[in-house]
Amino acid sequence: MQQDAHNHDSDPTTGAEVDIDALIRRRIRALRLAKGWSLDTLAERSFLSPSNLSRIETGQRRIALDQLVPIARALDTTLDQLVESPNDDDVVIRPHVHEQRGTTVWTLARERSPHEMTVAKMRMTKPAPPTGDLAVHPGRDWFTVLSGTAELRLGERLILVEAGSAAEFSTMIPHAIGAHGAAVEILAILSHDGERAHIAHTVDTGDVE
Repeated sequence: MQQDAHNHDSDPTTGAEVDIDALIRRRIRALRLAKGWSLDTLAERSFLSPSNLSRIETGQRRIALDQLVPIARALDTTLDQLVESPNDDDVVIRPHVHEQRGTTVWTLARERSPHEMTVAKMRMTKPAPPTGDLAVHPGRDWFTVLSGTAELRLGERLILVEAGSAAEFSTMIPHAIGAHGAAVEILAILSHDGERAHIAHTVDTGDVE
């Protein structure tokens, strides 16, 4: 006997019942269209007939788990992702704010990503430090300037990065970021070593309300 994937959940924000079965159908169709595939293409890749796949997408046939496994594999996703509940109570992230020596850092990632990257917003009021105080660590850093002008010191070079521009660089080069003239705000993506170099030594002052 095939196990039916039909299920319902409730939306905590509205109290409305969520039809997981219908949501799965929409996900299958959306993922197929995003790849530019016809029903025939997905049917061939998932070893299902085009007519069966069409009935699955349109709701004319109930979805069985033994059909979802090859469909998920063909669409380069997982069964868990295909059938997961739409409820997400943790959409809003409360950043942690850290302050030290003219730099305020808001870490924006809820938890460490699989690639060990941290997303952080930084506000700096002091210029980049002199060459003797520059940091070095493995990897690469990336940032974009949200407002103001950033000073990026790379070894002996001082590079000005204006609002709307971005910078990416090897962090094996001695480097530091600061404000040019007035306060600057940047959004940075840091490796694990970059986080330790730029954030770990700041003082945690609690959550932003």
